[in-house]
Amino acid sequence: MATAYLSIGSNLGDRQQHLQTAVTLLKAHPAVNQVVVSGLYQTEPVGPVQQDDFLNIAVRLETTLTAPALLDLLHEIEQAGNRERQIHWGPRTIDLDILWFGESVINTATLQVPHPEMANRLFVLAPLREVATPERVETVTDLIAATTDTKQVMRIGEFEDHANE
Repeated sequence: MATAYLSIGSNLGDRQQHLQTAVTLLKAHPAVNQVVVSGLYQTEPVGPVQQDDFLNIAVRLETTLTAPALLDLLHEIEQAGNRERQIHWGPRTIDLDILWFGESVINTATLQVPHPEMANRLFVLAPLREVATPERVETVTDLIAATTDTKQVMRIGEFEDHANE
């Protein structure tokens, strides 16, 4: 069983519903357990493309999947959410990224863990701190203190998880 941390965001359509669907699909997978979701954050987009603000959450989960298999699951969830990869850093219905996977360091053509841009993205770090286990909180707090990201990140409330209703 590995502890994985994810960043999930959406800035097209019903953003909150896209996040809810992603969490519901994660929780429904038989190899995923103990899903913990951060509060809901509204954040400015990164990159040169003009687009609407994102809603972002972080998720901590336990899984028996390997990191590549978890990435495959995340891609399936993105496809279920009609994710289109047309513009790099462009608008998207749903985006799921693996931030950490246990203590693994992975550097392949399709997967890099820890996520290489995590330290440069306050919209990842702020919700991540909420779901981090005690041994990870200090690391995330240090990354927040060191980041040069000045984009607006605002916690707008609790994530209303309807997956168990």
